[in-house]
Amino acid sequence: MLKEERLAYILHQVNLHNKVLSSHLSEQIQVSEDTIRRDLAELALEGKIIKVHGGALSNSFHQGIASQDVYAVEDKKTIALKAVQLIHDGMFVLTTGGTTIAELARVLPRDLQATFITVSLPAAFEYANHPNIEVIVIGDKLSKGSKITVGGEAISKIKMIKADLCFLGNNAIDAEDGLTDNDWDVVQVKRAMISTAKKVVVLSISEKIDTSEQLKICDAEEIDVLITELPPDSKKLQPYKKKGIQIL
Repeated sequence: MLKEERLAYILHQVNLHNKVLSSHLSEQIQVSEDTIRRDLAELALEGKIIKVHGGALSNSFHQGIASQDVYAVEDKKTIALKAVQLIHDGMFVLTTGGTTIAELARVLPRDLQATFITVSLPAAFEYANHPNIEVIVIGDKLSKGSKITVGGEAISKIKMIKADLCFLGNNAIDAEDGLTDNDWDVVQVKRAMISTAKKVVVLSISEKIDTSEQLKICDAEEIDVLITELPPDSKKLQPYKKKGIQIL
């Protein structure tokens, strides 16, 4: 792979997954971690990514949740419009954070009366703009990378909640490997949310379908609904339907 191709691949992976690890990129591209670190440093110098210890973050973490430069924003808006159909008055709704969740917050009907519980500070601020939504923020240590609260206290509080719905932003999902991520703390929070919600809904752009990361969150069978920008009868989504997942 030529250097230009390698840099383009790395940038795409950062924008797609929001966070990447040098070790993972090294395995994917079949080059040394030193080469990856130099590539990340070059992309960071050009202002295209944020270099952190052990990997890199998408610029969306510094641009803020309202940035118009969010990756695949139109697809995420489509997903949000589908997801809002599942929310009804009086519901208790658990959510993670991320740009797709932010789009969901923006399309909530103004007359909706529900309680949204989140570990994400950016998501909480989006919900707070809604006139009739009660917002509960689960507090604990703040992960600067994912901008969510993590840790034992947050997980304990999540497990005390009996939510009607749980909306999970997605890093990677595969019909056989299930839901996966590359951040240990995020994995623990999502596992806790899945364990306490009546219905688990995964929001995912199609580029993240049929991909896997190193850390497992749950099996595909534990997901109730998968929402993408694709039509429900898309061939790409049929393996998930066979797992008993409702496709929207």
